[in-house]
Amino acid sequence: MNSLIEQIKSSLLNLVGSAVKVLPGVIVGILFLLLTRYAANLVEKLASKVGERTIRSQSLQLLLARTAYVTAWVIGILIASVIAFPGLQLGDIIAGLGLGSVAIGFAFQDIFKNFLAGILLLLQEPFRINDQVIIEDYEGTVEQIDIRTTQIRTYQGERVLLPNSTVFTSAVQVRTAYGRRRTDLGVGVDYNTPLPKATQILQQTVSAVEGVMSEPAPEMDLVNFGDSSIDFVVRYWTKAEQVQVRRVKTQVIIAIKKVFDQADINIPYPIRTLYFYDQQRFDDYLPTASADEDSD
Repeated sequence: MNSLIEQIKSSLLNLVGSAVKVLPGVIVGILFLLLTRYAANLVEKLASKVGERTIRSQSLQLLLARTAYVTAWVIGILIASVIAFPGLQLGDIIAGLGLGSVAIGFAFQDIFKNFLAGILLLLQEPFRINDQVIIEDYEGTVEQIDIRTTQIRTYQGERVLLPNSTVFTSAVQVRTAYGRRRTDLGVGVDYNTPLPKATQILQQTVSAVEGVMSEPAPEMDLVNFGDSSIDFVVRYWTKAEQVQVRRVKTQVIIAIKKVFDQADINIPYPIRTLYFYDQQRFDDYLPTASADEDSD
């Protein structure tokens, strides 16, 4: 019994002694990690400034800064591990990473998937920072592409964070890709309106609205004989930004309503014609007068 107690005491003393020996290295390793955090932020800022001077693409500038940040952290963690555990060699670390890569891959597959998707988005540039996009049910302005998410500011002033893998595999509508957008505005006139006159008035009115581009010129298409109107589609081009599209559309509607009122052109309401009749006169199942007389 005494020998067992002595063995336990000896093991505990050896354990404490080993911990005391390792403790200074662990403390230095932790301090080095704190310095790594500061150094990684500094490296990211330097890489961002270098990218601004040498790279025109804002997305590639962001990719360079993010890559520098992650690289600084990886190097710092490796050095901190060697400092904390002097007996640990770089080859042992690499071997350990190789043995644990499968488990790490399963545990962090979503993170790795989003990280790789973010890199591909920055390299391929299907859209850029400050582009206005529609992704799934979300529409707004791209503010940032991080390691894991793409950040969008909606037109209502809300922030939406979409996983990069979702963005990469979804259909993305880039509304500011070409610098200009076409708006199709429907308007109807009554059947008594001379159509050449209405077409000319619409052409002159829409072309005069501030914000409507002269090239390509606005187009007026007759598209349908409606229930109560003959329907036009007014097609005109504006700058691509949503605020410009919205404001110009408001001015176009105001201008069309004003000039139609001046020209006595009506924009008709939906019309329904109702017929009233005696149902019994058209009921085939009621006996006729002659049939009643024959039965008598």
